[in-house]
Amino acid sequence: MRAISVDVVSDVICPWCFLGKRRLDKAIALLSDIAVEVNWRPFFLDPTIPNEGMSRRAYLENKFGAERLKTIHDPLIAAGKEDGVPYAFDKITRTPNTMDSHRLIRWSHVDGQQHDVAERLFMAYFSLGLDIGDRAALTKIAGEAGMDMAAVSAKLDSDTDVDAVTAEVERAYRMGVTGVPCFILAQKRGLMGAQPAEVLADAIGKLAA
Repeated sequence: MRAISVDVVSDVICPWCFLGKRRLDKAIALLSDIAVEVNWRPFFLDPTIPNEGMSRRAYLENKFGAERLKTIHDPLIAAGKEDGVPYAFDKITRTPNTMDSHRLIRWSHVDGQQHDVAERLFMAYFSLGLDIGDRAALTKIAGEAGMDMAAVSAKLDSDTDVDAVTAEVERAYRMGVTGVPCFILAQKRGLMGAQPAEVLADAIGKLAA
C-alpha cells in the first residue's frame, strides 16, 4: 500500500478547521489504497487572546462588529449540515487561549491519538460549548482518548512544550501560512482552506502516485 503524510496546520477554535478535518476524513475514506498519516500542527487564530480566554461574544464583536454576528455563522452552519459537522455556536460562551490544547495534541502523538484528540477537542468546543482552555476539561478529554490523565494534568500545570508549540507556530508563519486550515501534503504541496473532500483526495492521490 502506498503511503503519504498530511500535515494539518490548524487551530481548534477555528470553525473552518473543524469542517476541514471532517472533509479530510471523507477524503481518506475515498483513498482505500493509500495509507494517509495525519499529523496535526499548531496555529494561533488570534495570538492576542489572553491566557485566561475571554467572552466569546466580546471577542466576536471586537473582531467583526455586533451587526455581523447575526449572520456570520450562516455559511458554516450550511456547510456543516452538508458534511456532518454538528456546530452549536449558541452553546459557546468563551473564546479560549489554545496553547494548552495544542500541547495536548502534541503529546497525543506519542500514543498515536492525534487525530482522535483533535476530533474530541473540536467536538468539545463547537458541539458541546466546553471551555477547552480549562485544564480540567483538557485532562478529561485526554483520558477519554486513552491517555494517562495524571501525566497530562502534571504537564499542563508546567511549562512543558510551550516553547516547542510556539516554535512550530512561528515556523508556520515563516512557511507563509496566513490562515487555517492548511494541508501540507508529503511536505511538498500546500492546500489552503477547508477544501472539498474530492479535491483533497485527488491531490493526495496524485502525490502518492
